[in-house]
Amino acid sequence: MRQQQKQRRRTARLFGSLLLVAAAGVSAVGAAPSPGAGSAAATPLGQVVPAPASVAAGGPAYEITSKTRIRVEKDSKEARRVADYLAGVLRPSTGYRLPVTGQGGHDGIRLELSGRAKDLGAEGYRLVSGRGSVTITAHKAAGLFHGVQTLRQQLPAKVEKSSRQTGPWLVAGGTIEDSPRYGYRGAMLDVSRHFFGVDKVKRYIDELALYKVNKLHLHLSDDQGWRIAIDSWPKLATYGGSTQVGGGQGGYFTKAQYKEIVQYAASRYLEVIPEIDMPGHTNAALASYAELNCDGVAPPLYTGTNVGFSSLCVNKDRTYDFVDDVIRELAAITPGKYLHIGGDEAHSTSHEDYVTFMDKVQPIVAKYGKTVIGWHQLTGATPAKGALAQYWGLDGTSAAEKAQVAAAAQKGTGIVMSPADRLYLDMKYNKDTPLGLAWAGYVEVQRSYDWNPGSYLPGVPASAVQGVEAPLWSETLSTSAQVEYMAFPRLPGVAELGWSPEATHDWNTYKVRLAAQAPRWDALGIGYYKSTQVPWPAG
Repeated sequence: MRQQQKQRRRTARLFGSLLLVAAAGVSAVGAAPSPGAGSAAATPLGQVVPAPASVAAGGPAYEITSKTRIRVEKDSKEARRVADYLAGVLRPSTGYRLPVTGQGGHDGIRLELSGRAKDLGAEGYRLVSGRGSVTITAHKAAGLFHGVQTLRQQLPAKVEKSSRQTGPWLVAGGTIEDSPRYGYRGAMLDVSRHFFGVDKVKRYIDELALYKVNKLHLHLSDDQGWRIAIDSWPKLATYGGSTQVGGGQGGYFTKAQYKEIVQYAASRYLEVIPEIDMPGHTNAALASYAELNCDGVAPPLYTGTNVGFSSLCVNKDRTYDFVDDVIRELAAITPGKYLHIGGDEAHSTSHEDYVTFMDKVQPIVAKYGKTVIGWHQLTGATPAKGALAQYWGLDGTSAAEKAQVAAAAQKGTGIVMSPADRLYLDMKYNKDTPLGLAWAGYVEVQRSYDWNPGSYLPGVPASAVQGVEAPLWSETLSTSAQVEYMAFPRLPGVAELGWSPEATHDWNTYKVRLAAQAPRWDALGIGYYKSTQVPWPAG
């Protein structure tokens, strides 16, 4: 009870701080102050996204100068990796050397991994800022990394620029204690409808990391393209990956390239979750190998955007040889816990065949040491023990379908929330949005943010909700600029839903903190939709 009271006091203190920030940060005409106004003042402590769990502002600010060092314990390789990352962010814009050192000292930027910080969990951190130092303490390296993202946002937005800028580089005084609400905070990138190469995926990873997202779901196969090399079935990539929506040249990841993405994501403390969508959404595979078709005839490659017309041949033994080979090879190069098997929009597969297929495929995933994730239609079969179902329905999805998901959740299936009319980043903002689709309706920034994942689905216990994920489908998107326009400014709100305590959730304070991110996106070269719901900086 004392712990609950302590948490309530922390949350109340934070909420009061955010209200003060909101009151101070919005002008009489509803616009946030311009970047130049009061440029020497430190960003108020806690005016970051996602909102921290606890903020106690006060005391003098810390200033990064040419004498600043980044200090870690000399034997801590994990802390040094995070320190090297931080130095790489800060050096270009500050122009300072910012050496990373294992020498002891109480000054500078101090990154500490502590066995006594178990209360912060695997991803939490404590940031203490004062005149002489900024200290980030965590129990695990992921927590240090997330604390560094908070430190970045406490500094002026121009710290993100790649050329030298003028200071001062101030971090407001006080203490932040922070840890996530959910352990699953994801984003999905569809590389099947349009292919995005390694560098574009890395760019998206960096953008996700800034907001403490910890899962990257890669949609690697669909009707329009197969995007991962499978040695035992080489034509999947070389032929099935040779096109995309609209008839472009497509592409695929070699295993070496996929490993490069996985390693890069891991360096930003994101876990890659690969998806092979089946039994539907499989035309690229069916076109590549005639033997996978029930009639033994390969269909042509497909470059349109219809769904639901393809299916693996559930009653063929060869189908399960194929599935086993693909999962075996993909699991071998995926160090993370999960493997996504799709399962949505299998309109050309009978219910009986769908259940049969899932009953056979889920044990294959387990055989190769992975845990199943599937779209929520998986709950129409029998989800494997420990499986997660990703809910992508709408507010208006039928009560029967919602009840099916709830029944599975009550029996132990974990739920990842991705309601399409809230979190699908490819949905148009409004009727004038030049990109995206609108089958789930228009999704403005407030709608995307202003709901509670823990109570969204009737009958789903709050304890069953494992987190949130923001899918971004690419039927209409083919460049990083287009991806970013649809992701920003909605993505940070999804990240906050996954990270911040429920009690901090407030649109009026959030929109002010969100608006303050705009100069940072400008510095990073991220184009974004300037929603009229958000009080963006003037100019």
